[in-house]
Amino acid sequence: MNLIKQKKISNYIIEVSLNRPEKLNALTKPMWKELGSVFKNLSKNKDLRCIVIRGEGGKSFSPGNDIGEFEKERSNSKLAKAYGVFLHGTLRAIQDCPIPTVALIEGICVGGGMEIAACCDLRVCGESSRFGVPIKRLGLTMAAKELQALLGITNYSTAMEILLEGKIMSAKEAYEKNLVNKVVPDEDVEKEAYKTAELICDGAPKVARWHKQFAKEILKTGKVTSKLNNLGYKCYDTKDFQIGYKSFLTKTKPKFKNK
Repeated sequence: MNLIKQKKISNYIIEVSLNRPEKLNALTKPMWKELGSVFKNLSKNKDLRCIVIRGEGGKSFSPGNDIGEFEKERSNSKLAKAYGVFLHGTLRAIQDCPIPTVALIEGICVGGGMEIAACCDLRVCGESSRFGVPIKRLGLTMAAKELQALLGITNYSTAMEILLEGKIMSAKEAYEKNLVNKVVPDEDVEKEAYKTAELICDGAPKVARWHKQFAKEILKTGKVTSKLNNLGYKCYDTKDFQIGYKSFLTKTKPKFKNK
């Protein structure tokens, strides 16, 4: 059984699923490795316009790492550091993916599950979803490279609240604190997430990738270089720009070619 499933939704959308529903999609070392490989491979696909990531079973995105694995894989700093190399590599593969990503969150989204969701561009959850990183109860820290993803979607104060208090937040509170973009009734999560994916796909694909690139570089460096600013004008030389503005003038829906 593949621990990470891939499903083609359309010519432009791929669904990636954490596939361990009998354990609510608790993450294991093989799952982290496979997820990283999947995202590295998908990142090479020039035609994809959106990746939707979810947990199988409909009850949980993921409760985080499987604690039963700790004795063998993370029982001391040496083992934990080795484990962290590929865990962080996987989170980086999701963050660095040039294709827009949407986290479809049903139920539990805690610990490593929340870290994966934080690496996505957009997050859609149900009203009963729950969020948190209660690792203080295990005597564990969130590694700096993992904390970086959390700080990318919320502020310092909220990140500290999550880690220092260790409480589990409701979907409503997660939305108020910018941890998710949309909260909908549980039965509508899949529909809303794919509506979001379709909206992304309706736009010019190169533009979506450029926007991701611009935003990430600005957040990383805190400044806009001349090189980055000039890159913003490349869109005027694309075929999609010609399609886009002419469709606007003729009041027709543009059909972008990714060229």
